[in-house]
Formats: sequence, C-alpha cells, structure tokens
Amino acid sequence: MKPVTLYTTSHCPYCVNAKSLLARKGITPNEIDVASSPQALAQMMERTRRRTVPQIYIGELHVGGFDDLAALERRGELDGLLQG
Repeated sequence: MKPVTLYTTSHCPYCVNAKSLLARKGITPNEIDVASSPQALAQMMERTRRRTVPQIYIGELHVGGFDDLAALERRGELDGLLQG
C-alpha cells in the first residue's frame, strides 16, 4: 500500500468522512492537523495551492479533497491508486 497523507482539522466533517472511507480500506493515513500548526498550514498551501481541508495525497499524487477521494472510489479507481 502506498502511504496516504491527509491534511486535516479536528472540526472538519469532510476530514472525518475521508478518514472513515480510508479506514474501510484498511488505511491509517499520516494525518497532519493544520489548525494546530501554522507551519503545517503553510506547507499544505504551498504543496497543494489550496486552503481548504482535507487535502489528500496518495504517495506523491495529490488527489484533492474528500469529494475527489469519494469520486475515485465510485469510479473504482481508488484501490488501484492505493496499491500503486
């Protein structure tokens, strides 16, 4: 399995949904809480060019937010990305 990185905040329902979807796949992501760290927020914004959470990486591939992750799952593409 490829590593999954998830930029989150503790009060974000979309972050909870992303973690839940990944948990159903047996994935425990590397979670980075951007609310508690200005440096992590700056890193996320530099890396993704986005300000909203969650921002999700599978390996080095930026898949976007929860809606993008869920769309990959609906299309049957998520498992392949996770396997690499």
